[in-house]
Amino acid sequence: MKFAVAFVCLVVSAVVAVPVPNKDAQIVRFDNDHKGIDGYSYQVETSNGIQQQETAELRSFGDDNAAIVVRGSYSFTADDGQVYTVNYIADENGFQPEAPHLPKA
Repeated sequence: MKFAVAFVCLVVSAVVAVPVPNKDAQIVRFDNDHKGIDGYSYQVETSNGIQQQETAELRSFGDDNAAIVVRGSYSFTADDGQVYTVNYIADENGFQPEAPHLPKA
């Protein structure tokens, strides 16, 4: 379960074409609310234009079955100058991203 949450957090390794080079990017905003075993939420914005927000909650699926369900989104400006936003959920069905620019199955 911890691996799935860590994987989702790593998804935000996007490149942004904004005046600040990526190697010099700074975190300009970070809000974090850790709710212990019940979940968390956070928002982060960097000086090169990457934005991400995510919430997680412990969801019960019956007797002794529970898992963290994560919902969030991230945005970045690509080399073509367009801002791309991806919304996602990670739950018992895996990581499920949604965005107009992503292929549909």
